[in-house]
Amino acid sequence: MSSVPLSMYLMLALILFCIGLFGALTKKNAVIVLISIELMLNAVNINLVAFSKYSLHPGLSGQIFTLFTIAVAAAEAAVGLAILIALYRNRPTVSVDEMDTMKH
Repeated sequence: MSSVPLSMYLMLALILFCIGLFGALTKKNAVIVLISIELMLNAVNINLVAFSKYSLHPGLSGQIFTLFTIAVAAAEAAVGLAILIALYRNRPTVSVDEMDTMKH
């Protein structure tokens, strides 16, 4: 067993998730919102790996789910940035408040 207790992993994930949630809800810059969502997904990854490590049936299930989450996060970042670049071409701003219409 590791010398680091499960509660420390959960506390780290909680702090990261709260920072990401705060950034996603309060920031007006779309790039910062995307980074905050990535931070929240990484907090979930920490939880998956920590629960897998301290599970009664140890295995690679937490790590496999984490790899799927990383793949989804990479796809989300690529699609999100592509949408952001398309919006920036039409309206030269990255402010979330000004991106409220789908067409001019």
